[in-house]
Amino acid sequence: MPSKRYKQAVTLVDSRKSYALKDAMDVLKQFPPVKFDETVELSASLGIDPKKTDQVVRGTVVLPHGTGKTLRVLVFAKGEKETEATKAGADYVGTTELIDKIQGGWLEFDVAIATPDLMRDVSKLGKILGPRGLMPNPKAGTVSDDVTKAITDVKQGKVEFKMDKLANLHVVIGKRSFDGQKLTENAEALLTAIVRAKPSNAKGEFLQYVSVSSTMSPSVSIDIEPYLKDEEEE
Repeated sequence: MPSKRYKQAVTLVDSRKSYALKDAMDVLKQFPPVKFDETVELSASLGIDPKKTDQVVRGTVVLPHGTGKTLRVLVFAKGEKETEATKAGADYVGTTELIDKIQGGWLEFDVAIATPDLMRDVSKLGKILGPRGLMPNPKAGTVSDDVTKAITDVKQGKVEFKMDKLANLHVVIGKRSFDGQKLTENAEALLTAIVRAKPSNAKGEFLQYVSVSSTMSPSVSIDIEPYLKDEEEE
């Protein structure tokens, strides 16, 4: 059964309407508060065939105002790169000892970065890190010799987006405590990156539906018309 708070929030949304991004954030901010700082998420449905390997939509974007979450960054590096990673603010740095620790069940980190020369060793963790979305990946910028940039991007609010098996995306864009302008700018940055990631062989309308919601709230539909214009320009 929906809670009283949820039912109250539903009355603030016109389900027949698609809102401009800024207006959607204003509606979201008006929802009755809960006892914790809710996460705000943007969801998108894409007009592509997820079964086609050449139509995978995946990418990264640095949100201008971050996600509101302090991420714990682990870096697989050795020698000079290990020193560099420590200076850049990595929470955990090492090689064999970290691999052994993770194989033993330790997973107290949010992002894993690796230098290319260590990926053969790190690949042993594929079955552990892969299903959790923690495996370092060149496309996500988490396999890199420039560990300083990789760490800085993550700390500043870099997020990865990747469609699921139904061609949908769900990406965190901030916290309910953010003001509406910051949430709007984060969402704009993400939507721009998603449109740019449109596969060259994708036909028809790429963005089908976009909405925003917080952890305990109903979703608010976004007017995608401005982004369809962006598609045409790509």
